[in-house]
Amino acid sequence: MQCEVCGNDYDKPLEIVVNGISHYFDSFECAIHALAPECEHCGCKIIGHGIEAGGNFFRCAHCAHEEGVVSVQDRA
Repeated sequence: MQCEVCGNDYDKPLEIVVNGISHYFDSFECAIHALAPECEHCGCKIIGHGIEAGGNFFRCAHCAHEEGVVSVQDRA
């Protein structure tokens, strides 16, 4: 199978099914690049829990606060 991101033809691809559609990647790095949501504030890929507020995704409470979302906080 060929990786959807980098095009590498790999004999042991990762298959990740999203909403019933199969996606194929040669590494977790490519899968994250293609499928992980981006923080509305800083643009980083969210690979942890993240925060969802008002239909937007944020990497952390700091980023949410920077966009005016005050009702969230990070756990320390």
